[in-house]
Amino acid sequence: QVQLVESGGGLVQAGDSLRLSCAVSGRTDNNYAMGWFRQAPGKEREFVAAFDRSAQFSVYSASVKDRFAVSKDHAKNTMYLQMNNLKPEDTAVYFCAARATEETISSMVSGYDYWGQGTQVTVSA
Repeated sequence: QVQLVESGGGLVQAGDSLRLSCAVSGRTDNNYAMGWFRQAPGKEREFVAAFDRSAQFSVYSASVKDRFAVSKDHAKNTMYLQMNNLKPEDTAVYFCAARATEETISSMVSGYDYWGQGTQVTVSA
């Protein structure tokens, strides 16, 4: 019903910036509370950032706060994750996700119903 496709990942140097995109398709007649997660090799998927359905409020994990910023272009049905001052520890596959029924913010993997396939971000030292 809802498809999410991430893009914008790549190989960058520490201190560089990247902007990830998450295109929403299939069902675009409603807004969704959305979030970004990441998963490094050998680690569980962890929360990065999220906003509510109206995109009026957002939250960030302590590890990315003040460096990352989430936003949404409603006209393009696209969510973004602006990543600045990237560090090697930011290396991971980044996933975007959407909540189907709740409009509030969630930082839990279990709080999301739709997921993209992920885009690789690699930060070299």
